[in-house]
Amino acid sequence: MSAGSESAYFRRAGLFWMVLISSSMSFFALTVFWPEHVPYQHLGPLGSFVKYLVRNHYPWLYYGFWAAWAVHVLESLYAIRLCSMKGITNGWVCAKWLIQTLLFGIASLSLLLAYKPGQQKKHK
Repeated sequence: MSAGSESAYFRRAGLFWMVLISSSMSFFALTVFWPEHVPYQHLGPLGSFVKYLVRNHYPWLYYGFWAAWAVHVLESLYAIRLCSMKGITNGWVCAKWLIQTLLFGIASLSLLLAYKPGQQKKHK
């Protein structure tokens, strides 16, 4: 890998994780902000559990939602720090890491954490 490609290293998070995290955070938002629109009866045991949480522990759901976003924000700020530490200097690439980690959290951050600059891929 040349020095130029190391300064522009980016990998997209796996599609499975992107769909799972997007769906989960969307469902969480729906549950917190529009609980009357959640089809509890069609969700089986999950619906019963979520309905119980909405009725009896709504403040925990509300603060939990914002805590989840706070964790994503902190992870994305750490991703920017990691870009700097790992020699990723391309501004657009750093912005992609920031946005991807903000949206998908550890699914993105783990890829950046695993990146070892300067190591060649082994070909068989």
